[in-house]
Amino acid sequence: MEARLSLFGNPVAGKFMRHVNSAGKVLTDSALPAATQELVKIRASQINGCGFCTDMHTKDATAAGETADRLNLIAVWREAKVFTEAERAALELTEQGTRIADAAGGVTDEAWENAAKHYDEDQLAALVSLIALINAYNRLNVIVRQPAGDYRPGMFG
Repeated sequence: MEARLSLFGNPVAGKFMRHVNSAGKVLTDSALPAATQELVKIRASQINGCGFCTDMHTKDATAAGETADRLNLIAVWREAKVFTEAERAALELTEQGTRIADAAGGVTDEAWENAAKHYDEDQLAALVSLIALINAYNRLNVIVRQPAGDYRPGMFG
């Protein structure tokens, strides 16, 4: 299976992707814990059915030392005992921020306040930005039907 459009091979899409990727670097370098960042990327990608991003971020998390137990339980984080309260707050915010059309008003005050208990303003800004960014990546990859399974950590830089 091949993608409908090369996001990096097309001049317009490629220029756009380079800008999006540079924005992502700002978040990678933020004070939001790296493990939390990967959990957020994986959970949003699962919800959005983005095989490419799920593949990429699961492998990146593994390469960074994340355990198989935690990776296997992201989709059922509410029932799993392997996540911290801060990670749970980030995952709840991710789910609500990804499924904004499912609930009138988008993210609940309760989810926001819970995240704010665990993350300072800069970390919250990074978290919100990361949720928006991974949702954008998911949509790009799902629209062009970017195939999953061939990603290897480090292949993009």
